Amino acid sequence: MLRPTPQPLPRDLRSEFEELALPIVPSLTRTARRLARPPHDANDLVQDALLRAFQTFGNFAPGSNGKAWLFTILYSVAANIADKERRHPAVSMDGIDERFSAAVANGAAHDELARVRQLDASRHVDAALECLCQEFKGSVVLVDLEELTYEEAAAVLGCPVGTLRSRLFRGRKQLFVELRAYARDAGLLKGEGHG
Repeated sequence: MLRPTPQPLPRDLRSEFEELALPIVPSLTRTARRLARPPHDANDLVQDALLRAFQTFGNFAPGSNGKAWLFTILYSVAANIADKERRHPAVSMDGIDERFSAAVANGAAHDELARVRQLDASRHVDAALECLCQEFKGSVVLVDLEELTYEEAAAVLGCPVGTLRSRLFRGRKQLFVELRAYARDAGLLKGEGHG
């Protein structure tokens, strides 16, 4: 894919861009690993997002939320790639609501996901995140992992805050179901033994 050559920016804009973007690159990379399919394409995704940000940095309003701006661009690039590849079929929520309700009725609490997250369980979380559709995954990653506010995450994803809340709720429910076996095996679920 041919990439446009960035137009040279005046020295002060280049420095401002580097000052804004460089501290955020680790967060962008973590998020890109969760968005990219396959995950090893994450660096390309970050490069594309930074290139687009660099090209449009002259339009960035100083004093704005740079992190949210860069995440918006990252998600836009990821969405464009996903649209081109058409690799993300809609995830059916059939059965998820029932399994989640059954888990809650059996004494499992919503905070179990937070307890799982506190452990060194990143590979299990990453695998569970891969099961989520892009909208749910984006909401969970931005709010729960990257700690953006609901308003910032909604702006990044280009949706109303209410839609973000709905996606976040459903994504967390699906993650709970996906991580349940791991949590049980790790002894994190109250009243449930191993196996």
